[in-house]
Amino acid sequence: MDRIHRMGVEEATGEVKEIFDLYQRERGNVPNMFRTLGPKPEILRTLIAHFRAVMAPGEIDLRLKELVVCAVSGINRCEYCLNSHMILAAKAGATESEIAAARDGRYESFAPRDRVALEYAATLTRDSNGVTDQQWGALQEHFSEEAIIELSTAAGLFNYFNRFNNALRMPPTR
Repeated sequence: MDRIHRMGVEEATGEVKEIFDLYQRERGNVPNMFRTLGPKPEILRTLIAHFRAVMAPGEIDLRLKELVVCAVSGINRCEYCLNSHMILAAKAGATESEIAAARDGRYESFAPRDRVALEYAATLTRDSNGVTDQQWGALQEHFSEEAIIELSTAAGLFNYFNRFNNALRMPPTR
């Protein structure tokens, strides 16, 4: 049983309708998470803006960002986020074995740069106070400060999304 109402596309009006219509055009559906935020347009609007900014092209390529999302969502056991972001990781160029390894916390098979990023995301997820000086040094060997910000915001955003979706038992969008 649903824990919270998910606004139907036909129920949306005003700004929410515009957002829903945009997602219908871009993706062919409106993600269930976004539909729950329909009654709170200011949160929906800012959440989407933040999501788009974090996942936009930058110093970190989309493939690695999506693998970070899979790693974080695997740790948090968020089936909702895994359902869509494993597909998005593949579209961004990640292999099936990379996606499974990121999801399952098996980072040893990755190239050093990717492994450092995934291990950092895992540490942020499990205990953000647990980032050691050694781990920070490894990050700095591979990434600029701007890139570390991108990794940190991707991991942080999906920890937020995972908790929201898990608590509400959000069903995957079909």
